[in-house]
Amino acid sequence: MTHEAHEDYERAGLDGHLIPGTAPALLLVDPARAYADPDCPLYAGVEPAVEAMRALLAAARGAGVRVVVTRVRFRPDGDDGGVFFRKVPALRAFAVGSPYGDFIDGLAPTADELTVTKQYPSAFFGTSLAASLTPNRVDTLLIAGLTTSGCVRATALDAMQHGFVPVVVEEAVGDRDPDVHAANLFDIRHKIGEVWPMGRVVEYLDEMGGRSYGTGVLS
Repeated sequence: MTHEAHEDYERAGLDGHLIPGTAPALLLVDPARAYADPDCPLYAGVEPAVEAMRALLAAARGAGVRVVVTRVRFRPDGDDGGVFFRKVPALRAFAVGSPYGDFIDGLAPTADELTVTKQYPSAFFGTSLAASLTPNRVDTLLIAGLTTSGCVRATALDAMQHGFVPVVVEEAVGDRDPDVHAANLFDIRHKIGEVWPMGRVVEYLDEMGGRSYGTGVLS
């Protein structure tokens, strides 16, 4: 986005900042093979983001913070996907039995980490994610994953609406079109939450090191 666009948004009062808390969790949104396998129609050329997600996941685990990973799964007929499945036929890639719905190598949750299965863009919609995080006093979500304009944006918006400070990790999200990716990060930064570079997030995780908020599995 242009410098003029930034200035215009700031003049309009869209320049506030949120301060992350002291009880973060890492939320990896849909690190699915569909976006990283050139044989899949949903392939998005997001290899740099995938590498950043691996590094971020290692940093979060090293800091002892809670890790949540989401996945998309539909019935073979897509009936549980409702209007969304009808609107986006490519979602057949996430039907039960398709390998494209599997986690990208190196981004699967461990048995002790929370796995959230969803059918819609937001990790919160129709899931118990918020109810799992709140009792553990999580106040901040470090959000990475795929794709920026879809499930990442929807999850960041719902995180904010549920009272969690959303921090989208700039290098660790990706989309099939760089302009769409940039526009959504711009909008998230000005209207929804924070967009931080990886280095700043790692420093924050280092500060949080030694803190542990428990783990769990939800399927």
